[in-house]
Amino acid sequence: MRETVKKILLLATVFALVFFGLKIRNVLAEACADKTNLNDRINCYEDELSRLGAQSKTLSNQIAQFDAQIKLTTLKISQTEEKISLLGGRIDQLEGSLDALSAAFSSRAVETYKMARVGDPVLLIVSAPDLGGAISRFHYLQRIQEADRDLLQKLQTAQDTYKVEKTDQEQLQDELEKQKANLDAQKKAKNALLAQTKNDEKRYQQLLSQAIAEKAAVERALVSGVKVGPVKRGDPIALVGNSGYPGCSTGKHLHFEIRKNNTWVDPGGYLSGKTVIDEQNGGGNVSLGSGSWPWPIEDTVRLTQFYGHTPYSWKYAYSGGLHTGYDMVSTSSDVIRAPADGTLFKSAQSCGSSTINIAYIEHGDNVVSLYLHVQ
Repeated sequence: MRETVKKILLLATVFALVFFGLKIRNVLAEACADKTNLNDRINCYEDELSRLGAQSKTLSNQIAQFDAQIKLTTLKISQTEEKISLLGGRIDQLEGSLDALSAAFSSRAVETYKMARVGDPVLLIVSAPDLGGAISRFHYLQRIQEADRDLLQKLQTAQDTYKVEKTDQEQLQDELEKQKANLDAQKKAKNALLAQTKNDEKRYQQLLSQAIAEKAAVERALVSGVKVGPVKRGDPIALVGNSGYPGCSTGKHLHFEIRKNNTWVDPGGYLSGKTVIDEQNGGGNVSLGSGSWPWPIEDTVRLTQFYGHTPYSWKYAYSGGLHTGYDMVSTSSDVIRAPADGTLFKSAQSCGSSTINIAYIEHGDNVVSLYLHVQ
């Protein structure tokens, strides 16, 4: 009986915490939405995100973060669109001013040229009915030329301002496109979270634990890996596999990661330019790579997850929500080849209830490339 009472009290406490947590979040969200100034709403949601980020990782907290981030990005899109609209109005006015100034200057230039042809003091004296008239015409010509110089300066200033504001408009347009892409990615990430967890807290915590277990396996491998020996660029080093399933892998693929000074970096900075199939975002083609290394697997490469914030990277709490490498598969071969010279190491580590096989190459200059889930 006593145990039953304890269980009831525990369930009631959990329910109360969840209920009041939701109530607090709703109050905070309404407080942000009630602010009339756009900048104030943006600042409010930024504060809300900071507060949520400092709390313990729960499914409801993660959903609240996505909701706040989506609202924040939507507001920033509105802010950028407002700036573009205002700037567009100023540019239209500038274009009108430029046209008017250009027409005025062209007209004045013709008249000034005609007057300048008789601008010589001797000709003015000869052509004028008296000396006073000649002097008046000479001073008038000087004032006309000064006015023309002032008009020309205004025209130049207007042209310079127009160029600056057109550049600002293009930069804002680029920023707007990035913000819209971010909003789309955030919505996809929230949907992926709900699909993967099925809105279940236990499943959410399980996925977080799997990600942490995989990181721990990599760290152990880096200090206990067995040295295989030197490899040259292009040498086969392993085969794409699914080791670690089901605890630390969801299917056959290569997780390719690069660390510089023991810090994750975008592999695209090392890999050469290549067009790959973007399976993360629907299957279209995308060009990646700005370095000199060949890709570790052969064409055609299908990229299932990018480096950085992705629809599935919410589970990598240890990296701030970053996916730390590229997930890829080849349509033609499972052979993994060394992208650069170095020393090859291999390791097998426990990862939850499974064993994950890891290969890595030390390339010198504190650069290490890693290959996870190999056969």
